[in-house]
Amino acid sequence: MSEDVEVTIRLGGRTITTAYRRGATLLQTARSAGLRPPSSCETGSCATCMAQIVRGRAEMRNNDALTLDEVAEGWVLTCQAEPATPTVEVVYE
Repeated sequence: MSEDVEVTIRLGGRTITTAYRRGATLLQTARSAGLRPPSSCETGSCATCMAQIVRGRAEMRNNDALTLDEVAEGWVLTCQAEPATPTVEVVYE
């Protein structure tokens, strides 16, 4: 995306809004903001980093773990997801 992108991340009772660095995943963005999101394989295969997009949209580079229904409900693998709208809010449960 060419315009500025803002990402809001909710994890463990904390909510942080941060600028998005082009090319980073939502997982990398959360880490850069000082959060410690769950993760394991970071290849899109295990779903440890799964979170739900509640505002905006993100696109995954790879998805070997989520069903089509989960994706339709807004779930993404944050290790593979990049923002596709100027504002994205993601919630780790």
